[in-house]
Amino acid sequence: MTGQRLVAGVDSSTQSTKVVVCDAETGEVQRSGRAAHPDATEVDPNLWWAAFTEATSGILDGVEAIGVGGQQHGMVTLDEAGEVVRPALLWNDTRSAGAAEELVGELGGPEAWAKAVGSVPVASFTVTKLRWLAEHEPENADRVTRVVLPHDWLTWRLTGELVTDRGDASGTGYFSPAESVYRTDILERAFGGRSPELPRVLGPADVAGQTRDGLLVSAGTGDNMAAALALGLGDGDVVLSLGTSGTVFGVCPTPAADASGEVAGFADATGRFLPLACTLNAARVLTATAAMLDVDLAGLDRLALAAEPGAGGLTLLPYLDGERTPNLPDAAGSLHGMRRSNMTPENLARAAIEGMLCGLAAGLDAVLAQGITPRRVLLIGGAAQSAAVRAVAPDVFGVPVVVPEPAEHVALGAARQAAWALTPTGQPPAWPEKTSVVLEGSAPGQGAEIRQRHLDLRALVHHVPARVFQDARSTNAASSTHQSTNTDFQSPSPNSREDT
Repeated sequence: MTGQRLVAGVDSSTQSTKVVVCDAETGEVQRSGRAAHPDATEVDPNLWWAAFTEATSGILDGVEAIGVGGQQHGMVTLDEAGEVVRPALLWNDTRSAGAAEELVGELGGPEAWAKAVGSVPVASFTVTKLRWLAEHEPENADRVTRVVLPHDWLTWRLTGELVTDRGDASGTGYFSPAESVYRTDILERAFGGRSPELPRVLGPADVAGQTRDGLLVSAGTGDNMAAALALGLGDGDVVLSLGTSGTVFGVCPTPAADASGEVAGFADATGRFLPLACTLNAARVLTATAAMLDVDLAGLDRLALAAEPGAGGLTLLPYLDGERTPNLPDAAGSLHGMRRSNMTPENLARAAIEGMLCGLAAGLDAVLAQGITPRRVLLIGGAAQSAAVRAVAPDVFGVPVVVPEPAEHVALGAARQAAWALTPTGQPPAWPEKTSVVLEGSAPGQGAEIRQRHLDLRALVHHVPARVFQDARSTNAASSTHQSTNTDFQSPSPNSREDT
């Protein structure tokens, strides 16, 4: 196409590097590439560069700008010469759990942390990994002169500039999203009284620099922030991502500070805020149940859809790997309400779907408690393609649910940021919305009963404070005509649907 301008977006995730090349005006994907990462919780960052080189091979011709979205929290340490000191510790490396507990106590408890940096640190946060490094590898710690995040490191390799953005910085545990400043006092406390050099924090549309080939590089951001940018979240939109684990997040004009630790008070990639809750048990609940029933995931769908809502009274508390939201690290999954009449493969499959979604609804509850009035849930991730999940989700969540067209949302968000930096304006480019499937609930009354049964059982078994489930659809009757007050970030209309 004559005059077409191209931008690229990178998703450097835990498992792989994915790259999309898009039309800068429309966001349409023109080319893509992918390369695998090692399956580990600590990785030599140079392997990310090798994966980036492989994934971008032959696809960047004509590209004018590129943005990098990266996995949050990872600790990359550099020495005075810019060499990597030790393999990067990733977000899912839990060796710093003890350090997290120490730091929470040292600063004065959860409330003090929430006030200082918007989040209560757990093992995933960079600040806890730095404490672990100082205590367990003091010789390596002494060599560290710079600390960066995975996306920062890739941007640095591309440009030679040590920069980050407020979205990714907000996941370190030593950056205040509310004030947009580093808390070097907290960094010094964690790292034995030393404060290594940190990346300069860029604005949402700022340019990080250029590659040797003259390619403009945008600020980059964290993976969740990039996904939010790709989806163009508006007021009342909440994303629920169903991967191996689950994340729930929405955009807010004001920062969150949840002393319970259930919600991380992140910043987003546009100048707003991104309260986020993480659950450990999402798609893995379905794969584990399918394995137990000796069926594949399609077979699990067929069984679940053959059962009535409520699974004949079976209720699964899906804490197969403990849980983070609510905070039940030592919990195990449990199945309740078993009788001879309801112990069928169909009911068990249905209970797994309902239990997984009820578990994720705990994260939804926590995010909504930060002041978001829900308009709809956007369901993304691999398990969002499950027919049974799509059938049950609207009733369990009690909020209108839509499933956006499957896409590499993190890479697309990074590409949209690159297009924004290419032609800086007050707002990101208004890429046309993608098709979404609007899910219709089949049994809203029964959905409320299922959700309440789960809440009551959770209180009984795990002593989580009980509450009464409120079906938010009663307060969203006008959602089909609701318009975001921030039209520059307007999301797809909930009336749009795809004929399937």
